Amino acid sequence: MKILNPIALTFIICLAFSCENNAQNTKQQAVINAKPVQTKATKTEARAYFASGCFWCVESIYESVIGVKEAISGYSGGHTKNPTYALSNTGKTGHTEAVEVIYNPQEVSFETLVDVYFGSQDLKQTNGQGPDRGSQYRSVIFYQNDSQKQLIEQKINTLTKHLGHPISVEVYPFQKFWVAEDYHQNYKTCNPNSGYIQNVSIPRLNTFKANFPELIKKSEK
Repeated sequence: MKILNPIALTFIICLAFSCENNAQNTKQQAVINAKPVQTKATKTEARAYFASGCFWCVESIYESVIGVKEAISGYSGGHTKNPTYALSNTGKTGHTEAVEVIYNPQEVSFETLVDVYFGSQDLKQTNGQGPDRGSQYRSVIFYQNDSQKQLIEQKINTLTKHLGHPISVEVYPFQKFWVAEDYHQNYKTCNPNSGYIQNVSIPRLNTFKANFPELIKKSEK
């Protein structure tokens, strides 16, 4: 059996990785360029989708907001079907940890939910929030129609000018939301003594509450 020269073997391995990455990038670009999917809505119930770091944190933030019925942890923005926590953590699925926010539009507007989004994270941090690093934790805001997209882009432009630095938030057309595993749901409530919850989630939630007291449910104060 012929043994490959180490240099040749290294070249082949690098070429294989390069081809794999190019294929993933092509699939991800198709997601970014896709036509947005509009979810069904009624006068009293609509859905919005946000990602900014660990979904345990984002879920608890949105569930504290007046007019929000529920926030569900899951995955969105990727190019693979049926993503899982383990698969998304590889960074190869394109998905980011996201939340589905179910809200009453008569009590809270989509615009306010967007303000909550921008006001509850570090807008300078790329590919993560706090200690959570990687593409699966990147900040993505999803739009379902042109009016939502325009509103999001206007707020990004305004914030960029006001803050004087670029904002590390990507804007994606919403395609599909995959609900995360059961143990991720209501994680803060179910695991109040978790080190992560005590040291990361609760401080982030409390900072948000302090900055937006007028949006917080009485039960959360």
